[in-house]
Amino acid sequence: MFTQEIQIRVRYAETDQMGYVYYGNYATYYEVARVECLRNIGFSYKLMEEEGIMMPVAENKSKYIRPAKYDDLLTVRVTVNDMPGKRIKFNYEIFNELEKLINVGETTLAFVNMKNGRSCEAPDSVMMVLKPFFDDNN
Repeated sequence: MFTQEIQIRVRYAETDQMGYVYYGNYATYYEVARVECLRNIGFSYKLMEEEGIMMPVAENKSKYIRPAKYDDLLTVRVTVNDMPGKRIKFNYEIFNELEKLINVGETTLAFVNMKNGRSCEAPDSVMMVLKPFFDDNN
């Protein structure tokens, strides 16, 4: 199982009239977290796209438990429970500074060949960086 955490500071522009993080921003938090967590283990979305594979979001789920507010320092935990095939599922838990769970989410991304627009297996670059987290010895 792959698990990493990053922190995101809530910016004023991400809040609504009530002073809470606008619900649509959680999808952005998920994206920032998954990109940075994969970058931390040596994977680059940019290089994968230059090699002709893109990863569009096929599904996005979110459950709001507590509000986040301006200037909160959020911790986003990203987990991948299974090695990818033609899709990869990311799970998210977002905690506030008091370590209270405020949001849980899930995104499923598909691997798509940019030349023909068809789904394809996860590229070797993804498999290589994730494999150590799924070895039986870990």
